[in-house]
Amino acid sequence: VGHAGTLDPLATGLLIICTGKFTKRIDEFQAQEKEYTGTFVLGASTPSSDMEKEVDEYFPTAHLTDELIYSATKNFIGEIDQSPPLFSAIKVDGKRAYEMARKGDETILPTRKVEIREFEITGIRPVRSNPEEIGKNRVTIEVDFRVSCSKGTYIRSLARDFGKALESGAYLSVLRRTRIGEFKIEDAVTIEEFVASLAE
Repeated sequence: VGHAGTLDPLATGLLIICTGKFTKRIDEFQAQEKEYTGTFVLGASTPSSDMEKEVDEYFPTAHLTDELIYSATKNFIGEIDQSPPLFSAIKVDGKRAYEMARKGDETILPTRKVEIREFEITGIRPVRSNPEEIGKNRVTIEVDFRVSCSKGTYIRSLARDFGKALESGAYLSVLRRTRIGEFKIEDAVTIEEFVASLAE
């Protein structure tokens, strides 16, 4: 038994499980195009570029218009050089990057070429924070998206770079994998459903 592609701890969605002779096809499935939906939060950043770590910096958002947000997606379509997030499973000198990052080592990981085939903004919502919570009334912007991309693409890195392209900051708050090649989330079963089917 094996699976074709990990998901970040806070992510949900499609995971291909292979058994028996199909385990020989894991590399084939992993190499296929993937589709994700989720939400970026513009106007803030975290060390992990997602919600595993607390917000460590806030950025201005007053200059951000819907038109600017929509047009920024064009910068990422096609083949791009992407730097993986510090908190990732990539190995550097035999050590996992996330292990080094947790010890305070902020080694810059080498960029890799990935391909973003589609990048669509599906919703934009300004969110005004509670001034008592953080001492200042700040506005962040939640941006819903859909992305089709090649193997090896980090959506957390896309969030980070999308924020920089907008002269602000960003992190990933929601991520769901909806497709791997021809396999779609609507055709999948939950773990609970699968276990129940075995009992039957």
